[in-house]
Amino acid sequence: MVMNLSKLKETNTYIIIYATVMVIIVAFLLAFISSALKPTQDANVLRDTKNQILISLNITGLKGVAIDQKFAQVVTDTIQVDDKVVYQASVDGATKYVLPVKGRGLWGGLWGYISVNDDRQHVFGTYFDHESETAGLGARIKERWFQEQFNGKPIFTDNPQQVALTVVKKGQSKAETEIDGVTGATLTSNGVADMVTNGLQAYISFLSGGDASTCSKPEGERCGKCKAGMSCDKAECGESEMVEQD
Repeated sequence: MVMNLSKLKETNTYIIIYATVMVIIVAFLLAFISSALKPTQDANVLRDTKNQILISLNITGLKGVAIDQKFAQVVTDTIQVDDKVVYQASVDGATKYVLPVKGRGLWGGLWGYISVNDDRQHVFGTYFDHESETAGLGARIKERWFQEQFNGKPIFTDNPQQVALTVVKKGQSKAETEIDGVTGATLTSNGVADMVTNGLQAYISFLSGGDASTCSKPEGERCGKCKAGMSCDKAECGESEMVEQD
């Protein structure tokens, strides 16, 4: 006797087949939707990155296509520093450099952009963001009042080879290179301190005046002694062999 449809639906075989078919259909639809939306998602991620770089240059309040237009106008070039990229920008006729940095907070990753003046000795602006810091506490590193504390601050003190700029506990900043952290967010503030100090230290050859485009040593063997406006006339890159550029 042939089992009728109603009884078939009550069997485990039917349930398994039905569930398997539904899973395949849903997976196919999700894959199709994800593929269709990927170009838009990628464009949004790129635009958000551009906006973060602009904010680090103290250019705020832009949305949509205005971000793309301003970025194309302001960011004039990129410079390769070892395995990192520095963005060169022009703000009100003055050259600025934007350095990406990364770190870790209390609950997850931190990242940001620090723009420096043409002298590579002082901060022009910053932007910081986080993956999952506590709302109202560590998450406040994203707020402009915190980021603007860095504006105009020196990166070095007496030693041009050691970054001095850092973040300390709220109310304990004494040196010009010390920034007040966020109240009640000591571990996040410590994470930002490490991200800023260690992040900038990774660009020390650039910040101290080294420029791969003016150094005659082979790529990847920069001495870090070539200062802005100078070039090396010998492969050894000795300080005594530095000459003015034409």
